[in-house]
Amino acid sequence: MFTWHFMEALVPVQAAFGVMAPESALLFVILSPVSAYYKAAADGAVSMYADPDVVRAFPGGVGNRKVGSNYGPTIEVTARAAKLGHHQVLWLFGPDHELTEVGAMNIFMVYINEHGDKQLATPPLNGLILPGVTRRSILELASQWEDLAVCEEVITMDRVIELNKSGRLLEMFGAGTAVLISPISRIGYLEHDIHLPTMKQPQPVFQRVKDTLLAIQYGHIEHPYATVIS
Repeated sequence: MFTWHFMEALVPVQAAFGVMAPESALLFVILSPVSAYYKAAADGAVSMYADPDVVRAFPGGVGNRKVGSNYGPTIEVTARAAKLGHHQVLWLFGPDHELTEVGAMNIFMVYINEHGDKQLATPPLNGLILPGVTRRSILELASQWEDLAVCEEVITMDRVIELNKSGRLLEMFGAGTAVLISPISRIGYLEHDIHLPTMKQPQPVFQRVKDTLLAIQYGHIEHPYATVIS
């Protein structure tokens, strides 16, 4: 199954080169099909490396923008994660080790809340997180499903561990334009090797989200997100 990766760039086009406002520019829009974005385990899930000493973005920076400086510094720690048997990095921030992003994806968690309801949660947009289109789409779609509560909330590693130990943590997954949905089955964090029950759910939310998004993208269902052109 292929998905489409969308990229755009506004490039100044003029004879002079310098620190100045360009007189003209060209907008490049590139669409290209991509297959599996991350090399995953046999069941399709990925493993994450969470090191609180490595930070992706700081307040007042450009963590909520798609710029090169957000990606260059991640190369070394991503290589380190691979050597430890992980597929990507789960980026943490602050003394409470708050979850921000995972790889180049937004992070989602499904758990049983205090009222006994199934809840889908993702960290709020606090300046450290990309306001992804797929993230927004998931929140809007899932908010229409009556069997699922949806919220934006701060998620810490202590919270993940607590929910997992109590059996209330059901799933974790990443979401992005190119990868679409990537289930997470394991997190390496400090002295913890956290195994998540994501792939053991009989009707996982991540699969429901993925199937719905793909159905919209391929025009299998009518939806305001997409216009089918004959």
